[in-house]
Amino acid sequence: MADRFTSMQVFVKVVQLGNFSAAARALGLSPTMVTKHVTTLEARLGVTLFRRSTRHLSLTEAGRLFLEGSQRILTDLEEVELAVSEQRREPRGHLRLNAPVSFAIRYVAPYLPEFSRLYPHVTVELGLNDRTVDLIDEGWDLTLRIRKMAASTLRSRRLATIRMVVCAAPSYLERAGTPTRVEELSQHQCLGYTLSAINSANRWSFGEKGEKTIPISGPLSANNGDVLREAAVAGEGIVYQPVFVVSEELRAGRLRALALDLPPLPGPDLHAVYAPGMSLPLKTRAMIDYLTQCYTPTPPWEQALQSCAGHSTPPQEG
Repeated sequence: MADRFTSMQVFVKVVQLGNFSAAARALGLSPTMVTKHVTTLEARLGVTLFRRSTRHLSLTEAGRLFLEGSQRILTDLEEVELAVSEQRREPRGHLRLNAPVSFAIRYVAPYLPEFSRLYPHVTVELGLNDRTVDLIDEGWDLTLRIRKMAASTLRSRRLATIRMVVCAAPSYLERAGTPTRVEELSQHQCLGYTLSAINSANRWSFGEKGEKTIPISGPLSANNGDVLREAAVAGEGIVYQPVFVVSEELRAGRLRALALDLPPLPGPDLHAVYAPGMSLPLKTRAMIDYLTQCYTPTPPWEQALQSCAGHSTPPQEG
């Protein structure tokens, strides 16, 4: 069993570094031993894990599947060992945390004072950025990302699910009418988010699998949800945004959720993403655990809507 774990570690390191020689140097093994671990894995599994050429190394489909499982097993093992060995240690050091702008302002920054009270020896640097940052090249310890996680050498923990909602100001609906079918949106002023590959500045998708796509247009598009929210509150048009961007405005009645004939797309998950490695710093694990407690079992942006007497959002299918 110990050899199996070692072989997993070797395999993951080869994927991370891109070749056998670099993995051998990083692990303090000979290239021959690294090759032996990988070939032993392939022989035991009965599959080919890598496509090899003189200049290129890439994963097969079986290799990608084994990578996901290996990372999960090694992460679980590491976290159990760390939990036991570090249970009496105190988190300390400088933590660089990156998060999307709108989400960080409303649902990260307000929670940091309590984190500092709980962990006085950890200093936090919060970076706000909507683009996908490179944790390793840019030196971030942890990033929060709202997206569907693809297979990657990065590690992540799911913190919450984000619902999507279509909404507009009462003043706009009084002036332009309230759409009840998604097809009607093409006749309305719609405010598009330019960073989304699915719901962009010129088309919105609906349904559990995005089976219905509607062309949209409007007076404004932007790469920031706060800008679109404020334009919607001013009566400039309809927005299709994550609930956390508009929850306070929905609660206060400044925006009104639309009950359409198809539900919004299922929202992406909120993930804490961190770099690969066999040792997760205690300061990083403390922040992940703390944010998990902040966002579960019911995220605060959903609590704001539930606590609003008389407020209702459109029913969500599924």
